[in-house]
Amino acid sequence: MGKRENTYHSLKDLMKVVIKENNLTKGIQQMDIREAWSRLMGNGVASYTESVKLENKTLIVKLKSSVLREELSYGKEKIIQMINEEMDDELVNKIMLI
Repeated sequence: MGKRENTYHSLKDLMKVVIKENNLTKGIQQMDIREAWSRLMGNGVASYTESVKLENKTLIVKLKSSVLREELSYGKEKIIQMINEEMDDELVNKIMLI
């Protein structure tokens, strides 16, 4: 019987390896970005949000309210900064509110 290796890895590190090896990064980022949007924007904005997608560093947010869309358009740079901080990565550099 071979010698047993006694190195320990955290579950978080092991999950990162599995995600990377199976090309699941984009799907995980999509789920995380939706959750981050809801958390950062609050229940009011989340209730008027139909969908949140990340495509090529562009966050595409479909909203039910034109008034809310206009209001959020004034703070796009702040929203980008908050999302990137929440995701701990530079995933977003543009926002489209539709």
